[in-house]
Amino acid sequence: MKTWLITGASRGFGARIAQLALEGGDNVVATARNATLITDKLGERPNLLAVPLDVTNADQARQAVKAGVERFGGINVLLNNAGFGLLGAVEEASAEEVERLYRTNVFGLLTVTRAVLPQMRKQKSGRILNISSIGGYRAAAGFGVYCSTKFAVEGLSEALHAELAPLGIHVSVIEPGYFRTDFLDSSSLSISRVRISDYDQTAGVVRERAASLNHSQPGDPEKFAKLVVEFSDAVDPPVRMPVGSDTIAAIVAKHDSDARIISKWRHVSISTDFDASSAEGV
Repeated sequence: MKTWLITGASRGFGARIAQLALEGGDNVVATARNATLITDKLGERPNLLAVPLDVTNADQARQAVKAGVERFGGINVLLNNAGFGLLGAVEEASAEEVERLYRTNVFGLLTVTRAVLPQMRKQKSGRILNISSIGGYRAAAGFGVYCSTKFAVEGLSEALHAELAPLGIHVSVIEPGYFRTDFLDSSSLSISRVRISDYDQTAGVVRERAASLNHSQPGDPEKFAKLVVEFSDAVDPPVRMPVGSDTIAAIVAKHDSDARIISKWRHVSISTDFDASSAEGV
């Protein structure tokens, strides 16, 4: 029996994963800004503790961890799931929109992780699963600012993976592609209020396509939730776990593109090293 702490657990992936973990006999500290929505969704259960948590609030994060430890004795799995998207060209995004996105997607993840780590270090064990995105591996027009937050999550996760492995704590970043959730609904996706006509053929196209793609995405959210619950028990888990055929295709395409860049520009890239003779004389 494990104890999970899940952020953004009132709907979407967070609620689905919480429900599967509960049905499997695990304990779940399920958090959301409005904890009532969690019990409305998942019901009252002896192995469920619904806790209010705005991930940008460090005091609330520490209180959530404390409540979970007092109720269940520890925290074995942290699922950093809370987050939202922003659609619009980079120039179209206001400073307020960018800052709000980073507060939740990056600083919120950091806040909750910092709150949990003292307990996991004390236990000398734990799993941290950070939900990233296909956009955490490659950016796309229209989602530039959102992708930048997920790039940050990827970098933090890689560093945490290296820092915490000797302490018995495994860190993995999970990269879902497009799944049939409410991510493209207004509840999860903000759209930049400013629209610049010069971007109609790039970010503007993505704005229109997002509306038509909503609720017809290729990924099955129930299968994703099952994968995450099973992955939490994986032996020697990888630092990153791509999920979805579209994510795999995007990664392969980026690898191929980067390989072409290296092939064409290698002689320029390596030209900045010291000459062997100069290095010997230093």
